[in-house]
Amino acid sequence: MRRRAALPAAVVAGGAVVAAVVAAATARDGEPPEAAAPATTAAITRSDLVDELTVPGTLGYAARRALPNQARGVISDTRPEGGVVRRGEWLYEVAGRPVLLLYGETPVYRRLSRGSRGKDVKQLERNLKALGQDPGGIDGVFTAETEKAVESWQGASGLPRTGRVDGAQVIVAPGPVRVAEVTGAKGEPAGATAVTVTDTTLIVHIDLPVTSRRLVTPRAEVGLEGPSGERATGRVTSIGDVARRPREQGGGPTLDVEVTLDGELDGYDQAPVAVAMRGETRTGVLSVPVEALLAVREGGYAVRVAEDTGRRVVKVTTGLFAAGRVEIAGAGLRAGMKVEVPGD
Repeated sequence: MRRRAALPAAVVAGGAVVAAVVAAATARDGEPPEAAAPATTAAITRSDLVDELTVPGTLGYAARRALPNQARGVISDTRPEGGVVRRGEWLYEVAGRPVLLLYGETPVYRRLSRGSRGKDVKQLERNLKALGQDPGGIDGVFTAETEKAVESWQGASGLPRTGRVDGAQVIVAPGPVRVAEVTGAKGEPAGATAVTVTDTTLIVHIDLPVTSRRLVTPRAEVGLEGPSGERATGRVTSIGDVARRPREQGGGPTLDVEVTLDGELDGYDQAPVAVAMRGETRTGVLSVPVEALLAVREGGYAVRVAEDTGRRVVKVTTGLFAAGRVEIAGAGLRAGMKVEVPGD
């Protein structure tokens, strides 16, 4: 059964918090700390400790880019923003002629006609085949048979039957595209671009603090919560390896992380999303509030145990820091014991 990632209300995680919360007093094992501040007590508990963090993300569509336009004339028709365009369908019209989408990686940088050879010809042949035409062999050679298939496809698509293909007729993309923004209005001359598109896959982008990198692994499941409280899950599909400068003054460096949704967060584009990430889990361990740790002169940490007979300092080995608590192990420590924590 797939376990959904929880969405904690507030989380403090990571060993970096220790320096800020360890009591200023120091102690030797078995001795009270010097100049101990007034304190309250908290129980040592035995439970599962989970290293988890909730960070902000932005829901949107991947790979936003402006498509190049080579058609010349006045824009005569455009598609509504948000629409999806697939192979063989029109993106917009210039001077009454459609500009069509084909799939591939090679841009249309020349006119293709009988006698042309190359990987762009092979790309055209594959598209013609997928659109129900018969270009002959998929061999990268523009033959008379290819020309016939082009004419048939042009006629069916509303293009002049020239038997030649160039950038005024088609634009190439790796797959279906979503119209994000129409940048060329009807009645205006077509410029260098007429439409901005994205991929059709919804993703969540995260500016992840470098200090939280330990929580992210490829394909790791995360919990997602939309602006109205709706929930979904997703998986980490991209982790940047370049630390970027903080967007806000006072922030630390971040990594670009992308999450692909397993389900949907209906009705949103460019919406804020809360992302719950889960790292290491320690099962059935003793833990105390991080504030209960004392720095020991000899090095390491201790806790001050409060008992009916008095107070004593017990040196501890620390483990996972998560959710404002720290895993501890020490001689004679058990669940239910009380330890001192600094007072307000």
